[in-house]
Amino acid sequence: MAVWIQAQQLQGDALHQMQSLYGQHFPIEVRHYLSQWIEGQLWDAIDLENPQEEFKAKRLLDSLIQELQNKAEHQVGEDGFLLKIKLGHYASQLKSTYDRCPLELVRCIKHILYTEQRLVREATNSSSPVGGMMDSMSQKYQQINQAFEELRLLTQDTENDLRKLQHNQEYFIIQYQESLRIQAQLTSLATLPPADRQLREPALLSKRATVETWLTREANTLQKYRLDLAEKHQKTLQLLRKQQTIILDDELIQWKRRQQLAGNGGPPEGGLDILQSWCEKLAETIWQNRQQIRRAEHLRQQLPIPGPIEELLNELNSTITDIISALVTSTFIIEKQPPQVLKTQTKFAATVRLLVGGKLNVHMNPPQVKATIISEQQAKALLKNENTRNDSSGEILNNNCVMEYHQTTGTLSAHFRNMSLKRIKRSDRRGAESVTEEKFTILFESQFSVGGNELVFQVKTLSLPVVVIVHGSQDNNATATVLWDNAFAEPGRVPFLVPDKVLWPQLCDAINMKYKAEVQSNRGLSAENLVFLAQKAFSSSSNNPDDYRNMTMTWSQFNRESLPGRNFTFWQWFDGVMELTKKHLKPHWNDGAILGFVNKQQAQDMLMSKPNGTFLLRFSDSEIGGITIAWVAENPNKAGERMVWNLMPYTTKDFSIRSLADRISDLNHLLFLYPDRPKDEVFSKYYTPPLCKQSSVCTGCCYWIYLISQFATANSDPASGNPTYMDHSASPAPVNHPHTYSIYAPIDSMLDADGDFDLDDTIDVARHVEELLRRPVESQWGGQQS
Repeated sequence: MAVWIQAQQLQGDALHQMQSLYGQHFPIEVRHYLSQWIEGQLWDAIDLENPQEEFKAKRLLDSLIQELQNKAEHQVGEDGFLLKIKLGHYASQLKSTYDRCPLELVRCIKHILYTEQRLVREATNSSSPVGGMMDSMSQKYQQINQAFEELRLLTQDTENDLRKLQHNQEYFIIQYQESLRIQAQLTSLATLPPADRQLREPALLSKRATVETWLTREANTLQKYRLDLAEKHQKTLQLLRKQQTIILDDELIQWKRRQQLAGNGGPPEGGLDILQSWCEKLAETIWQNRQQIRRAEHLRQQLPIPGPIEELLNELNSTITDIISALVTSTFIIEKQPPQVLKTQTKFAATVRLLVGGKLNVHMNPPQVKATIISEQQAKALLKNENTRNDSSGEILNNNCVMEYHQTTGTLSAHFRNMSLKRIKRSDRRGAESVTEEKFTILFESQFSVGGNELVFQVKTLSLPVVVIVHGSQDNNATATVLWDNAFAEPGRVPFLVPDKVLWPQLCDAINMKYKAEVQSNRGLSAENLVFLAQKAFSSSSNNPDDYRNMTMTWSQFNRESLPGRNFTFWQWFDGVMELTKKHLKPHWNDGAILGFVNKQQAQDMLMSKPNGTFLLRFSDSEIGGITIAWVAENPNKAGERMVWNLMPYTTKDFSIRSLADRISDLNHLLFLYPDRPKDEVFSKYYTPPLCKQSSVCTGCCYWIYLISQFATANSDPASGNPTYMDHSASPAPVNHPHTYSIYAPIDSMLDADGDFDLDDTIDVARHVEELLRRPVESQWGGQQS
């Protein structure tokens, strides 16, 4: 169902949030009448950080205006006449607004669509099985909104009290001036004759006494008003601090945690719109109360009355300054993290955002942000407020950026688009630590003022830890460091401490999240897959998942120590599987055609109970990033005996030449994918279609395939006892079968002790045939074609 149709069914607060998305910057009528067109455009295909994408945005703007004009022209009747005028006006308005900045239109519409989708999703989920969680979230949001309403009422109340205090104080000052005038009159009586003085003095004395009595009483009243107002401000600030703690220490920290887990392939951290709206409400309320406290202080200075109010106001002013400082410094965040595996001399990007920048008018004097790379030790010193003497651990090019204000979304952010790490300065490593375990961070810092330079803030924020590499071969181990850190970092930790060991189920969650993200699949690791991985990690033979529930895995076991009998670590093997699946096997994994996480003995046990020609696909135990085909067939050297064969693993290098599906198609002895699915039923949709029929080119290709698939039988000695797996009855029809080829190695040199077929030992064959295929077909194969 179209998002707009669902959005119109929103109710209550969700409906108000949706309506607030629209205004002069983008009228809701445009969304309504062009809903189908708007939702049909590829807004996400435009990179807002790339100025070169502006021409795409301009094209979309022109198309939008054209659609509006077309819609206007087709309006008829009395109502249509008014709508025609209105839509034409909107077309002119949008062109005027965005003609010089079409990327802002894209940003605006993406923001609208994302928010609508979120609101619809939340409304839908409230009636789904996860409705309880959504209800809990809605309840939390409701509590936050209720607290804001309470703060609004308290602030309004203190504003009314402050005005009343000011009015009373002004009247007090008038009466005080009156008392001074009476006193001056009494003083002037001394110059009058006694008779006149006696006549006028009693009335003036009586009036002075009355005024002084009133002043004394009113001074006490003013003092009480001031104390009452200060107490109300104390209550407001307590609630403000509590609300700010919930938003900054709970909600914002959770968003940062989601952002960190997203680095491991977790779900997106979500937008910052709600958080920004809360932070802006905090900023507005804090600023209003700060101004009230300053006005109260001004009234006290204007009319000093002895008492505790001066100390109270100083305390309030100090508290409100601390609150706004915490808000500003905490809302200076990294919206788009730099890459956590950072290669030198390679361009990278990041985005920094100030959530309260628009509300505090920081954009009126746009601040500049500077990026610096620092070490783990320097980050620790920075958080301890130790003097780091502006030390850095490397040089970043294009590391300064001015914050920009986007009026349509109300965001103030700095987009670093072309940073590059020119050099890195490494520290002394500890023990067995390698360069790919050394963590750095990008420090973003800025300075700006608010309130007409009333307050000046120096803000800093650290990126997630980054591992610096100089060569692509280091990426695998660097990713392991990042994965471990993202998965097991505790909020508020000292940079960048992580536990040295974790429970196996915790690690399972982390690698399953990473696997699904890398392979881009909803099919994650099953319980059986995780048992296989546990057996590999702990060199165990237990098939019971409960046996691993309380086991722990150390960082050394994960990616320092090699697996028993291998020259690679657990992570290196697992990462190889992910890379192979991501690049070449994704559709087959999603189809469930690859069992993958099965060892050789398990494969044998599974296949021996199946008909001949049944096969399965499993990841190689012995080679990083390899997948092998295991199948069951008759033993040609022992009548009535069957055995399981294993091809030597295929790797990325092999699949870059010919796909898995085509290779399976080539092997005629493979009939059923375990347990009993005909192979063509599973893989035929992925076969490469033939370019032509019976042409010389196809004949040559068939001959190449035939050679590769049949050369295990060439020059073999039937008496040698070596079994062959090939079905001799199946061969490409157009090809005559030569009996011997001197370029082939003997069969016993191609099979290992376990019956594995070694493609590496015969790679010269493939290369030779491939080279022959590059030459004119007729001249190369003419003597062997029918």
